[in-house]
Formats: sequence, C-alpha cells, structure tokens
Amino acid sequence: MLKLAAICACLLISIIVQPCASSDTVRAAAPFHQAELIFPLEHWHNHASCIVELPNGDLFVCWFHGSGERQADDVKIEGARLKKGSRSWSTRFTLADTPGYPDTNCAMFVDPQQRLWLLWPTILANEWHTALMKYKISSRYEADGPPRWDTSEVLHITPGPEFEATVKEALDGFETKLQQTPELRSEAVQEYLARTRKNAADKLYRRLGWMTRAHPFVLDNRRLIIPLYSDGFSFSLMAITDDWGKSWHTSTPLVGAGNIQPSIVQKRDGTLYTLMRDNGPAPKRLHMSESKDNGETWSPVTDSDLPNPGSGAEIIRLKNNHWVLISNDSERGRHSLLVSISETEGKSWKWKRHLEYEPPGPGASEFHYPSIIQARDGTLHATYSYFLNNKSATKDKDGRLQRKAIKHAHFNEEWVMAGEGQVKR
Repeated sequence: MLKLAAICACLLISIIVQPCASSDTVRAAAPFHQAELIFPLEHWHNHASCIVELPNGDLFVCWFHGSGERQADDVKIEGARLKKGSRSWSTRFTLADTPGYPDTNCAMFVDPQQRLWLLWPTILANEWHTALMKYKISSRYEADGPPRWDTSEVLHITPGPEFEATVKEALDGFETKLQQTPELRSEAVQEYLARTRKNAADKLYRRLGWMTRAHPFVLDNRRLIIPLYSDGFSFSLMAITDDWGKSWHTSTPLVGAGNIQPSIVQKRDGTLYTLMRDNGPAPKRLHMSESKDNGETWSPVTDSDLPNPGSGAEIIRLKNNHWVLISNDSERGRHSLLVSISETEGKSWKWKRHLEYEPPGPGASEFHYPSIIQARDGTLHATYSYFLNNKSATKDKDGRLQRKAIKHAHFNEEWVMAGEGQVKR
C-alpha cells in the first residue's frame, strides 16, 4: 500500500512539473544571456547584419564588409554559420561580390519551400540613390561554406502609376502644415519638397535607389513582402510577390518626414504594422504605419513615442503573441542597444533590457543595426554591428585600430523580463 502511494505521488509530481504541450503556453525557463563576436575585431568596416535559423537548426548570418560603404568599390557581402550544438562560428565566406561595385545592406529569410533567400543592393555610382536590388535563392545551403545558388536575379522595382500621385498628395499635405508652422518653412525644407516632386516624376529615379534592411515578411505562407527604403526619397516602399519572385509589384509609397528601413509585424486581427528609422528632423522617433489590405496600401506615416537616433530597428512577433523590438533607445548616439517586449501589440512596452550600453558622449562605442529572430526552441538570437570606441580598441602591427565586428547574442524572454543587469562585452 505504501509502495502504491509513493508511485501515485511521483506521478502527481510529474504532472505538476511537466510543461503543457500547447504552443500557446509560455515555457518557464531560467533567464540566460550569452554573447560572442562572430569574428575578431578588425579595422575593416563590417556592418548591417541579418540572422536566420536554417531548417537543420544552424544559424546563418550575413553582413557587408569592406573599406567603407557606398563610396568603397571593394565592399562585398560576407557570411558565417554556427552549426547546431557548436560554440564556434565558421570561417567567414563571400556570399555576393560584384567586382568594382559596393554590395551593401543585405537581408535573408527561409521561405515556406525551405529555400534560403539573400537580398541586397549593388550601388552603381557610389551614391545610395543609385542602388540596384538583387537577390539569390538556394535550396542547397546546409553544407560548409557558401550556399550553392539556384537563382540569381535583379529585383526590378517598378512603382505603379499611383506612385507620383501619392507622393504629390503627401507633399501637398506637408506644405499645408508648413503654412501653419512658420518656423519649419526653411529653405532646406522647400528644396526637399521641390526635389522630391521632381524625382517622383522621373521614371529612372523612382526605379533605382531602393534597398533592403530588415527581414522580409512572409504573409500567410503565400505572399512575400520585401520592406524597402530609399535614401534619395527618404521614405519607404514594399516590393510584393505572390508567386515567389516570378512577378513583382509594389505597394503605394509610405511617405513621411524621413521614414526609412521598415520592419513589419502582423497584429492578431491581420493588420500589418511597420516601424521605420527616423531619417528626418527632431524630435527623433521611430515612424509607424499600418496596412489593412495585406501590404498594398499604408496609412499616413506618423511618429511613435519610441526614441530613435537615426538607426535601424527591428520588430517581430513571438509564438506567444508578444512583440519584441530591438533598437537604439536614444535620440542621439548609438551607444545604447535595447530589447523591449510588449504584450499589447506595441501600445506599451512592459519589459526592457539593454544588450549593450555605454555612457553617451563624443567617441562613444556604437552597437547598432540589429537583426533579431525567435528560434524554433523559443529563444531569441540577435546580431548587430559592434564598433568599439578608439580608446578601447587595440592596434594591429600596422597601427590600424581593431574596433569593428559583428556580435551575436543568444537570450530568452525571461532574461529581458528579469530587468537590467550586467552585460559582459
């Protein structure tokens, strides 16, 4: 009898402590955070990373590397992988390199057919507004080294006939507001309005200059939306395909006061929501917009209450419907990189924790241009540009400062919810 009671007690305990198998249940876990550089600090410019999890559980990261950005013709797209269960990243390898041209802001995702996509702009004439979008697709990418590409194409961005009219309507609205705000009627603003009207009417100008930054968004496993932006126009646009690249069309432009580098998340009611980097005047805030027709048209762009110093940010929805935002949480400087969690679809951000922080000031280190995903095990992976200040950096034998790399951080929601703590760099 005692033996039977002991067995029953053990079974009861196992039921109590066993986590529920439902995907809607948040798994209790101990907070953890670990981070490492994907490669050692160096004097080369390494920037604008994007991370994905491959079907076999490996992590795969891309970024651009070279002696500069748009002005440097040696810039190429590099990659590295972290095999599942490994603690060391692979040797770096080249993913894309157009000889004599800069290849920059890259993005990746794995589509419902389990194919890996790489998207990036090649800068034709060393100015951002001369960007030409390209993409590659691979179904053979899990071996060591770079993928074997099945497809390599130019992504022709062809804004529809409504583009010029939408831009004109938005600019007319700005001018009306300017009439009511004399202090904003500067010569620079007037020049911007005139230049943007002219460029919107120019067929070549509106077809070039579009670039990726954040992850592409797959809607209902049927529609692919590529968030794009233009430094020439200083606003955003979505490239859309319903047949996985056989044909493309664009959304109406998202025209605001310097809203670029959109990142998309979907609300529970199906609405698409985007946050965008602030490339305009103060106050510096992430811009926002919504689409209720699957990304075809977007609401007027407005400011959020989220500070932004003019740096990329990314937002994702987790399996438990929480939203996660990773961004620089200041109006000036990229010295502070914050992860925030919302249980109210962005209406409020209840939990916040810094991945990196350094006191602001001239010459502060920079931690910026983040990319974030939720892995199949529920944990979070982020990568970001890691630029040490000159005082902290060491020099190589040629006297060059070794201060730039891409950093990877692995953590969970519980770590963010536990609040601020010491982050080891």
